[in-house]
Amino acid sequence: MRAITYSEFGTARDVLRISEMEPPNPGPGEVVVDLAFSGVNPSDVKARAGARPGVTKPPYPVIVPHSDGSGVISAVGEGVSPSRIGQRVWVWNGQWRRAFGTAAEKISLPSEQAVPLPESVSLETGAVLGIPGLTACHTVFSGGDIAGQTVLVHGGAGTVGYLAVQLAKWGGARVIATAGAGSLDRVRAAGADVALDYADPDLAEQILSANGGDPVQRIVEVEFGVNVETDTEVIAENGRINAYGSAKDMAPTLPFYALMFKAVTLEMVLVYLLSASIRKQAIDRLAAALQDGALDCPVQSVYDLADCAAAHEAVETGGRAGAVLVQCRA
Repeated sequence: MRAITYSEFGTARDVLRISEMEPPNPGPGEVVVDLAFSGVNPSDVKARAGARPGVTKPPYPVIVPHSDGSGVISAVGEGVSPSRIGQRVWVWNGQWRRAFGTAAEKISLPSEQAVPLPESVSLETGAVLGIPGLTACHTVFSGGDIAGQTVLVHGGAGTVGYLAVQLAKWGGARVIATAGAGSLDRVRAAGADVALDYADPDLAEQILSANGGDPVQRIVEVEFGVNVETDTEVIAENGRINAYGSAKDMAPTLPFYALMFKAVTLEMVLVYLLSASIRKQAIDRLAAALQDGALDCPVQSVYDLADCAAAHEAVETGGRAGAVLVQCRA
């Protein structure tokens, strides 16, 4: 089978190669998925570049990148019902702590990591549900029901933020979202009740004003270090900040007492490490939102497998209006 591989860290065009590999066989409890699409996420790009903290060399001699994907189950291992063969699925944690991910024509992985995809949902959407979908769902709903609350989504035009806005509206919340000045209409189209320019110097005042002067109960945070002072000012007592990123400031100063005297809960979200029960809750919520037609997962571009380096570059460039996918079969 064809696969994209790398054996050393570096730029996409320097280290990514199209390779021929033996197709995988399913082990006990595993399935083989014939992949249609592989999702390319910032974490995949950082892993290939060697940008993860404390990692100085690739953990495996040969790596097939990417954790997200979608396709059809073509084989099952011992202990897995043969009725799963032919089932459309989406994949999570494809390359997390494993050598071979979804940038290939096939992948073998534990059966529970191949989630049934309804016939009404496209395979393209399926390839967005792993890291972006689960991150958005968990950050919106971690902490309980949001109906009747106000949720602030920072970075509402990004892939995760755009999904988070939709999920928060579906969950019955009033949504305030921040984005760049050129993306405010996009955020409103996702369902945000109020869209604010994140670069405005009086952002905290605008957030409070947009909520009738009241603080917000929950914050979905893409840039914790940059926004920590604003978040501290606008979060309600017993509120919750669910942070899944802080790329612009990786070592922020935490206003501990200001947060403590509001009894704020701060959760650092790493979607790869969700417990089985919490992940199931997020998967079930995503399925319900899709069933209700409440979730649109835009795709900006699709690249051929052989052009995987260009897909990585598109993610590195940023400013996207949708996911970047790789088509796994010609």
